[in-house]
Amino acid sequence: MASVFFRLDTELRATPVPLEHLFAGPQRSACWMIGGGPSLNDLPTDEIARSPLPKMCLNLAGTHKLRPNFWTAYDPTARFLRSLYLDPGVLKFVHRRRALDLVPETRFKVCECPGLLCFDRDPRRGFADLLSPQAAGIVDWADTFVQALDILFRLGFRTIYLAGCELCVRPAEPHLARAAEVGCTYHPAELLGEFVARCVSRGLTVSELERLAPWPQYHFEEHKPLAAAIQTDRHYHRIVQCLRLSRACLVRHGLELVSVTPHSRLNDDFPYRPVQDVLRDIAATVGDPARESTRGCYTNAASRQSAAGTGMLDCLPPRRSAASAALRTASLSRYRRRAPCQAGDPAASAPADRLSFGENSLPAAADDLVVQAEGWSAE
Repeated sequence: MASVFFRLDTELRATPVPLEHLFAGPQRSACWMIGGGPSLNDLPTDEIARSPLPKMCLNLAGTHKLRPNFWTAYDPTARFLRSLYLDPGVLKFVHRRRALDLVPETRFKVCECPGLLCFDRDPRRGFADLLSPQAAGIVDWADTFVQALDILFRLGFRTIYLAGCELCVRPAEPHLARAAEVGCTYHPAELLGEFVARCVSRGLTVSELERLAPWPQYHFEEHKPLAAAIQTDRHYHRIVQCLRLSRACLVRHGLELVSVTPHSRLNDDFPYRPVQDVLRDIAATVGDPARESTRGCYTNAASRQSAAGTGMLDCLPPRRSAASAALRTASLSRYRRRAPCQAGDPAASAPADRLSFGENSLPAAADDLVVQAEGWSAE
């Protein structure tokens, strides 16, 4: 299957870069997704940054708080920062149409940036195929959050921790106080536009609400006018409902969304966990870089394998085809059953790993690993 990721040069010639499943491992690979919501100011971003999981930042999210490992955006290039595009340490994912844009404050094309990958979009996907490994493009629901989900899924991540992802816009304290003066109370479950409409029905004006304070939409220094904030909140609500209706697809493909964002709209339909609990789990399953000791790593010859569980044996998978069975029979014909080791036999005192895997006893073929373990020896 062809990769959905590719590099483009300034003549728009594509070079595929197969990254699918690159970050999959023997346990569920997890990644942080960092949104730009104001709640990020209240989360322990220093601890998130130090945790041994990569961070996917959306748009301007994480600015002045943490550096991403991955980054993506749906919006035009001019809205974002030069240092993101030019940082070789950030793997960037943008749509093909952004390739010939100019990097802000430079004379470079976006496609020339280090660590930048392009993709095509697929606007035809619905709830049942939000995640589709066979699709030739990244899902296009006109939303950076959903775009990032599909990218992380393609890369092999199966647990995504959502920080700063309120997916809603709420009034600031000055708005709530002024609304209370006219007997209007904000309900957390309602849309911002509904709250403003009720305020207007009680005699307040949009311009008065606008003058009171900026509408808190981001953790960084930027805001939109009230009309744009209402539209953004409506878009967030629609995306949350689309994700709710896509839960069966997420489950089928093993993708788990875990919110660590208090009061996120996602928390009604997806698991919420306190961020400190998640950080403890990460340290337990991946390790805690701040606490791991280097003492003895170069000088201690003792085994550092886990002592838990039963013994391990590297073996071949079962052969199923007739041709494979015939090949195995022919291979076994070169061996005879070996008697158990007796006292004084040099093999009896040899370490178990040397019998099968030592450099002086490596079998001639991969099948020999199994037959030696089963007690056969060569004729």
